[in-house]
Amino acid sequence: MLDPQKFLKSIRNQGIEFSAGVPDSLLKDFCSVMTDEGSDIIAANEGGAIALAMGHHLATGKIPLVYMQNSGFGNCVNPLTSLADSDVYSIPMLLMIGWRGEPGVKDEPQHVKQGRISEELLQAMEIPYAILSEDEEEAVKQLAEAVNVMNEKSAPYALLVRKGTFEKYKLQTKVENPYTINREEVIEWMLTEMESEAVIVSTTGKSSREVFEIRARNEMGHGKDFLTVGGMGHASQIALGIALGKKDRPVYCLDGDGAMIMHMGAGAIAGNLSSNNFKHILINNGCHESVGGQATVGFSIDFQKIADASGYKQTWLVEKMEDLNKAWNQFLKAEGPVMLEVRTTESSRADLGRPTTTPVQNKEAFMKNLGV
Repeated sequence: MLDPQKFLKSIRNQGIEFSAGVPDSLLKDFCSVMTDEGSDIIAANEGGAIALAMGHHLATGKIPLVYMQNSGFGNCVNPLTSLADSDVYSIPMLLMIGWRGEPGVKDEPQHVKQGRISEELLQAMEIPYAILSEDEEEAVKQLAEAVNVMNEKSAPYALLVRKGTFEKYKLQTKVENPYTINREEVIEWMLTEMESEAVIVSTTGKSSREVFEIRARNEMGHGKDFLTVGGMGHASQIALGIALGKKDRPVYCLDGDGAMIMHMGAGAIAGNLSSNNFKHILINNGCHESVGGQATVGFSIDFQKIADASGYKQTWLVEKMEDLNKAWNQFLKAEGPVMLEVRTTESSRADLGRPTTTPVQNKEAFMKNLGV
């Protein structure tokens, strides 16, 4: 296994000073080192990270580092092929890609396809790559070869990172979080307070896992919930599409700060279409909790002003559990699109499980509940 601190030092020794990306569970120890170093930019999405890296190269002539999970690689296919590619602007950059769903390695269903095609996708895009070795000496050689290729071709080069490549590293830089509301507890409270005919679209990460376990624990069934286990940032548009197609059903999107930031333009579409049965709940814990706890800018921006400017009819912010009931009653009765932001702690249960049904089973139960 690689010492993430030593490997980052090797990268810096190659003159790669700039790093940006979206945190990944397989890269979390490496990402945590960069966070503690203070040199890292956590981008809104992977495509944005590519653009930031391009800007750095244009300004300095140096090679930047961009990191991501392979499930988010789709967000950067366009800027890689239409901007950074050697046939266009020819921008060198080192891509570190967490290889979720690697063939032969057990993983969650949303990662299986992406894992299977990761190498083929890089080949189709004509991006040279290597599978990062766990041996330190070999990994440093791979890095040197990558830099040589990038300098020679002035184009991106990728390192695929397998599960368990990096040694454990504990993040020292913590998100300043003064909030005390527990996310799972507040989600459970909300689920019991929603209309009986309401349906939920929950975002990628621990929120969907908590929704599933809450329903199982209370023997509530799973037909009312669509669990957006992949496609981070798209839950609100899925919910909006359902709301437009089922105008007689209240539709709640259970979103996260990192997910909403990733595709923030979705709010403008929701506001403009003005679906009166669309209710947006934003659970804001200020970090990418599922992949290591790296900070988002969730506590630094005003989601209410953004929602207001996007055309949402009303917004509420809850920072204490005792204030939830009043805001909830108003939120429940209001005509959509409306948004309720709840600021929570970044912690969750260590024994939190994952859905025991397949995505197809989830889809079928959900559509049956909608009468489709």
